[in-house]
Amino acid sequence: MANMRFISLENPTSEESCRIIKEGLRKKAMIIIFSCCKVRYYGRAKSRLGPGERLIIIKPDGSFLIHQDRKVEPVNWQPPGSKAKVKIEDGKILVESIRRKPAEKLMVEMEKVHTLSYYLVKDVHELEVAGHEEDMRRLILESPDIIEKGFRPITREYQTSNGFIDILGKDENGSLMVLELKSRRAGVSAVRQLKRYLEDFKDDKHGVRGVLVAPSITHDARELLEAEGLEFKSLEPPRELKKGYKMTLDKFISSR
Repeated sequence: MANMRFISLENPTSEESCRIIKEGLRKKAMIIIFSCCKVRYYGRAKSRLGPGERLIIIKPDGSFLIHQDRKVEPVNWQPPGSKAKVKIEDGKILVESIRRKPAEKLMVEMEKVHTLSYYLVKDVHELEVAGHEEDMRRLILESPDIIEKGFRPITREYQTSNGFIDILGKDENGSLMVLELKSRRAGVSAVRQLKRYLEDFKDDKHGVRGVLVAPSITHDARELLEAEGLEFKSLEPPRELKKGYKMTLDKFISSR
C-alpha cells in the first residue's frame, strides 16, 4: 500500500526491500522494518546477535534502533548523525549504519522481511514535562510564602564548593535559607546533599537554615534531618504546565 507520504509492504522480496529502504533514506523518511535478522557491531567493542525477529527503526536524523520483544531500550543502536546504507549481498539484505567519530559500524543482515514501511513524518513539537523540580522552583519563586511567611528568595542555582543550591533565600528574620528540591519522595542522600551545601555558610553571623522540600521523605531521612537540625517542607510539584511555559524533554533530561 502506498500514498504520497508513506509506503507499506508485507513480505516484500529482497529487491523490493532494498529499493524501498534506499528510497526512504533518500527522502529522509522514518523507516520501520520488522524482520528476521542477525546483527553485528564493530567499534569501541564488538558484539554479535544471532538470528531473531526484531523491530528496526531508522530515523531521519540518522538514529538507528534495533528492538527485541522485551525491555524498553534497544538491544543495539546508533546515535543521530549516523549514516545508513543498504545493499543485497548473497541474496540477503544488508543494512549498515556508520558513525565517523568515534568510528562505529552496526550491520544488520536480514534473512526475511515481514513488514516494511517508511513515513514522511511531520512532527515539530517537543514533549512538555510537568511535575519536575523546575516546576517546583518556579512555583516557589512566584509564591515564596508557600515555604513560610516572610520567606524571600535571593537567587536560584547558587554555586557552592559542593554543587548548586536549588534556591537560596532569607527568612523574615534575615537568616539564610538553603532549599533543596526533590520532585519525588526524598531519601537519606538528599539530606546529606543539603548538609554539604550548608558547610559553605557555617560562618554566617545570622545563621543558616537548611530545608528539604519534597512531596514526602523516608523514615530514615526524617531521622537524619532531625539529628542534623535540618527542616522538611512537604510540597507537591505542579502537575499541569503553566500557560506559556515549556519544559522540553531535552531540558528535562539535562536537568536531572
